[in-house]
Amino acid sequence: MTVNTATIGYPRIGRNREWKKAIEAYWKQETTEAELHNQLHELYVNQLRIQKDKGIDFVSVGDFSYYDHMLDTAVMFNIIPARFKKQNLSALDTYYAMARGNKEAEACEMTKWFNTNYHYIVPEFTDVTPALNENRPLAYWQKAKDELALNGKPLLIGPATFILLGKGFKQEEVSSLFAQLTPLYIQVIKELHEAGAEWIQIDEPIFVTNKAEGYWKEVEAFYQRISEEVPGANLIIQTYFEALDNYQSVVNLPVNAFGLDFVHDERKNSEAIKAHGFPKGKKLFAGVIDGRNVWKSNLIEKAALVSELQKLVGKEEVIVQPSSTLLHVPVTVETEQELPADIRAGLSFAEEKLTELELLKDLLKGDSEAVKAHQQEIEAFSKVANRVHTKTRAELEQIDDQALSRASVAERQRLQKEKFDLPLLPTTTIGSLPQTAEVRSKRLKWKQGQLTNEQYEAFIKEETKRWIEVQEEIGIDVLVHGEFERTDMVEFFGERLGGMLTTKNGWVQSYGSRCVRPPVVYGDVYLVEPMTVKEIVYAQSLTEKVVKGMLTGPITILNWSFPRTDISKYESMNQIALAIRKEVKALEEAGVHMIQVDEPALREGLPIRAEKQAAYLNATVEAFRLATTGVEDTTQIHTHMCYSKFDDMIDTISALDADVISIEASRSHGNIISSFEQYSYDKEIGLGIYDIHSPRIPSFEEMTNNLDRALRVLNPAQFWVNPDCGLKTRNEKQVIDALTQMVNVTKKYREKLAAVAQ
Repeated sequence: MTVNTATIGYPRIGRNREWKKAIEAYWKQETTEAELHNQLHELYVNQLRIQKDKGIDFVSVGDFSYYDHMLDTAVMFNIIPARFKKQNLSALDTYYAMARGNKEAEACEMTKWFNTNYHYIVPEFTDVTPALNENRPLAYWQKAKDELALNGKPLLIGPATFILLGKGFKQEEVSSLFAQLTPLYIQVIKELHEAGAEWIQIDEPIFVTNKAEGYWKEVEAFYQRISEEVPGANLIIQTYFEALDNYQSVVNLPVNAFGLDFVHDERKNSEAIKAHGFPKGKKLFAGVIDGRNVWKSNLIEKAALVSELQKLVGKEEVIVQPSSTLLHVPVTVETEQELPADIRAGLSFAEEKLTELELLKDLLKGDSEAVKAHQQEIEAFSKVANRVHTKTRAELEQIDDQALSRASVAERQRLQKEKFDLPLLPTTTIGSLPQTAEVRSKRLKWKQGQLTNEQYEAFIKEETKRWIEVQEEIGIDVLVHGEFERTDMVEFFGERLGGMLTTKNGWVQSYGSRCVRPPVVYGDVYLVEPMTVKEIVYAQSLTEKVVKGMLTGPITILNWSFPRTDISKYESMNQIALAIRKEVKALEEAGVHMIQVDEPALREGLPIRAEKQAAYLNATVEAFRLATTGVEDTTQIHTHMCYSKFDDMIDTISALDADVISIEASRSHGNIISSFEQYSYDKEIGLGIYDIHSPRIPSFEEMTNNLDRALRVLNPAQFWVNPDCGLKTRNEKQVIDALTQMVNVTKKYREKLAAVAQ
């Protein structure tokens, strides 16, 4: 029996984040464009070589990117906003200007990719003329052919996903966009087919949502045209992250294969095949290895699933692969030798998942000996000591509704205004301040034992003191300590909470060149000892102004970690919430009475399917309130959320019952403000008035316009002024210049409001 394996995509960043370092060196003008191309070419070829050497039969090519795959598609099809075209930059610099902005133009909007922690650049279809600038998949396919004699599976983002995840068009214009893009896709696919590409992968993850339902005639017309114009091309419609929303309609499309997720579908894809059958003679690319989590797969169970699919579809028609691109997991466990051996035994990163595919292939061919060691490692992990923390489980059982409530919003606001006595439109930042090369160097030396604990702590205190003084000089009203002791807002807590651990090199791309190391939740989570009190109390001792305590919330800690799979995510979330509740109380007892519990990933965990969303949102409210309601009414609880649409979850945001919430609003060009036009929001709020993900410093007028736009629908008495997000990725000059501008805008606006009041 022939069993073939495939990949959908692979991490771009390299074992040691070579990708990130090469790109950022180009941005800093430390290398030339030619050098960047050479470095990334070498990295791309090496990633293909790894997959080929692992014996993968169908290797995706063209998933590699210089920043983001949706941005790649936009530039390929000339979906380039006029504000960038008129600058007459090189093609590469136009590409990066769209992603990051520059002095002349704001960056394109960025938002999350379905329910993942990856963020993509949103295509803008306003006033553009689609055209084929370059057959990008062909170029990458040809590189694989030339360098490795590999006839790879070129990848394109499909038109439904590309268009419907974009912006800048009206509903009635969707048909026109399909019509304009169809001949361009035909040209790309025809050139690939004529060059010799045996299979072509078209990613349509939008099909696991209901967003394409209203445009199904356009979808059918597109794929019909492709089948007529390039009849010999073998096309795969690839989906992931969930079950198909409309199975029968999708599998009736005139293509040669379908890629489905059999890990995150809750068996709905399998049930649909049983109920409705599978098109005869077509291939099923079955995603059976989890592409989004880091635990080894039980290959005995996976083989049973594949055997079931083979009976339904045909033994020769099923190709096994990961459930999604491996972009969402670290590169290899080989670099994690310092982890406890029994926990490490249970882990599988991208390279190891390729090995799992080959082991699964052997098992399906009847070689059960090949997987014996693999299954023994899973068994060893299941017996890890201290995975159950009985005290935490007992404490959670004792939590009742009364423990999750506080006084009314109006009463808390009255008490807190008396306590803090802040000016109208108080200014603050989201939390982190620049993590300079010196900060990172000192941290590395400390971890390597080249600095003592005392030396490192003294350095952190120096940085904290310096930035308290900088903030005071700028005129910020509510200060932060800067988080110089923290590598990352989730990793920091993953290092300190029981039941979690962090990796040495388990990097995953979050957006652009920004990489994070998600912690691993391997057991029950609990607070070992206070995690943040010492640094916050020290910062508060340096100033008469209020310094916010800074914590990451339970929803974000879990959503930005790799969760365990033997208990529900909601149970893990509440365990983390209980730990954060204890930390919040420890801060309050130490004299910290303004505490920010950030939840930038609240929406990122929102299930794709509508019927699952209410349960998730209810669970997030419970977890957040569990984390934050154990304080006095005079203690002000803040939270922060990043790039999200809120009009469909404004009730949830209000139900969190945070005293102050800050939300991204600048890169979305203020569109989020519309969420509050019809909703009477009674808490305090800050809509970020400038984009920290771009190195450009917005003008006085731009910030004023963003503030003015927000105050058209919100009461100045409830409004805070802040940047979009934390400032750790920006350099000191950018931060000081931007915050100074922000404070000057606020002061001017206060004068304007005072004049109107008179």
